[in-house]
Amino acid sequence: MMHEATLKRLEYDKLKERLIGYTVSPAGRLLAERHLPSVQIRQIQAWLSETEEASALLASGASIPLSAMEGIDPFLALLGKGRIYVEQELEQLLTWLASVMQMRRYMASKRGIAPIIASYADSMHDCPELREELGRCIRYGSLTDQASAALAEIRRHRYAVEDKISRKMEASLSKYKSALQESIVSKRSGRLVIAVKRELRKQVPGTVWDESASGQTLFVEPVDVADLQVELRQWEAEEERERTVILSGLSDLADAHEAELRLNLEAMASFDFIMARGKLSRSYDGQSFQLTDEPLISLSQARHPLLGESAVPLDVELGPNWSQLIITGPNTGGKTATLKTIGLLALLAQSGLLVPAREGSRFGIFHTIIADLGDGQSLEQSLSTFSSHIRVLGEMLESAGPRSLLLLDELAAGTDPGEGIALSIAVLEELHHRRALTAATTHFNEIKQYASRTKGCMNARMAFDPETLLPLYQLIVGEAGESHAFAIARRYGLPERVMQRAEQLAAKRQQSVTLSQDELSSDDKAGHTEAQTEAQVKNSSKKEEGAGKTAMQPLQAGDAVWIYPLKRLGIVFRPADARGEVIVQVQGRKLAFNRKRLKLSIGRAELYPGEDYDMSIVFDSKENRKLRKQLSRKHVEGLVIEMKPEAFE
Repeated sequence: MMHEATLKRLEYDKLKERLIGYTVSPAGRLLAERHLPSVQIRQIQAWLSETEEASALLASGASIPLSAMEGIDPFLALLGKGRIYVEQELEQLLTWLASVMQMRRYMASKRGIAPIIASYADSMHDCPELREELGRCIRYGSLTDQASAALAEIRRHRYAVEDKISRKMEASLSKYKSALQESIVSKRSGRLVIAVKRELRKQVPGTVWDESASGQTLFVEPVDVADLQVELRQWEAEEERERTVILSGLSDLADAHEAELRLNLEAMASFDFIMARGKLSRSYDGQSFQLTDEPLISLSQARHPLLGESAVPLDVELGPNWSQLIITGPNTGGKTATLKTIGLLALLAQSGLLVPAREGSRFGIFHTIIADLGDGQSLEQSLSTFSSHIRVLGEMLESAGPRSLLLLDELAAGTDPGEGIALSIAVLEELHHRRALTAATTHFNEIKQYASRTKGCMNARMAFDPETLLPLYQLIVGEAGESHAFAIARRYGLPERVMQRAEQLAAKRQQSVTLSQDELSSDDKAGHTEAQTEAQVKNSSKKEEGAGKTAMQPLQAGDAVWIYPLKRLGIVFRPADARGEVIVQVQGRKLAFNRKRLKLSIGRAELYPGEDYDMSIVFDSKENRKLRKQLSRKHVEGLVIEMKPEAFE
């Protein structure tokens, strides 16, 4: 199922317009207009073989004798209906039959380069009997004297009478010169006449057939040519009757070859369409690829066909090793272009066209290709951007399966980040469960983390020059990227105070991100003691499982506690105050939580040797501990121990 909206989003329509533009005949154009990607591997392979041979023919520099087939479509539409064709129509047929014969000869000479296409010419017929008869009877849009003996005889008499009339009219011009308005012969009502002055009309005997607008000139047929002109009309009528007989015979002969002529039209249209596919493929340096029945995409040095040589080659895979690819990186870094390249090349492959990628690239067959590239907002239906995304996601979920290729741009965009991220991960999990091949772009760390912990899902990033802050448009598979938003913002001159505040807010938000215990680092800023605490909690986890909620009890500095909002461990720095707020150290940062948000995991007594254990080792920096030791020995003027104000957020 190829969604019309997806074809447009992936710019398939632009390539199709180019394809149509490369055809030279109405019938070939119609084939191009109707062409769409197929889901049948045999059909795709047949198309692909034809396109490869067409490209090879064009590469050989050969001039292919394609016919524009002017007038042939309407001519064939009337075949078999008893119509008598005129000379111009039959001459067009003759010209086309000559093109058919030329194409047959050309293809016979190209069997080595294009055996499949050349074999199609075997079904063509140049209809030698019809072609020879048309050539004998018609030339330059008129019947020849050789068309029939009767026609030749009639024309001989007609020419003789015309010659007599011409001589008589010349004699009349001289004989009645003084009565003429001007010395010319003209034709009125099919008769040859001379221009006579009205007042001298009686000097020129004959029949008046017309007069001038002023009435001063009369157009007179001299009496001595009247009989000859009657005879000429008779011969002209005879000629017209014989012309009709000849054209009727030629039309009947054409009708007798109706089947062959229709086969010729189909073959010539196919040649036109096939060569158009070859021309289009060569326009973007398309190469052959491996078509497989397995649903996968493996691209090597692939380029978007509309970007030309300026496009940075892309290496990307979707299929056996992973079914989901999560692409991250800064805005304008090429993420959307990557999705478009993947989707458009898949459509081109299933259309039997060559693709701009290194030979050896592989494509499977997809029954469904759906892309949501952020441009699906429908003003007519008054849908918001987010609503439009949801509608497309619904279509994806409805049709998702092993033969689906789904492309999602900017996951979780357009709505509340928390809800958007949760929804995006849920959708990705469902698509993964259905084994649909999915490529998605995102800025959110939570979705990157989903990819890193999910089997069959792979992170990738768009490369970015850290010094120039410019995108490199290169996809690096196996790594998650950053948005570089802060670096770019600084480059473009945002005030430093704004940037510092943004970094504080980002750090605070990151603290609230849900993390698993397995993602905790053993070299936290809290030092070796906090890592040790973590290890002890893990060792005692089996005892605590199923124990249920423990009774609320006072906490003391040094207790290891489970922090429900963060879903991770911390060490109590300061017990609860009158309002029940406890200061807890987490990865070197001191954060405030209500006592109800904490659960005792391991008491201080189990963690540290003796009640007099120096807790500054856990909570203080090395520099502060040195200062405290100095102050414990003697007073030092000007010596101050500073605690960072943000320590108790």
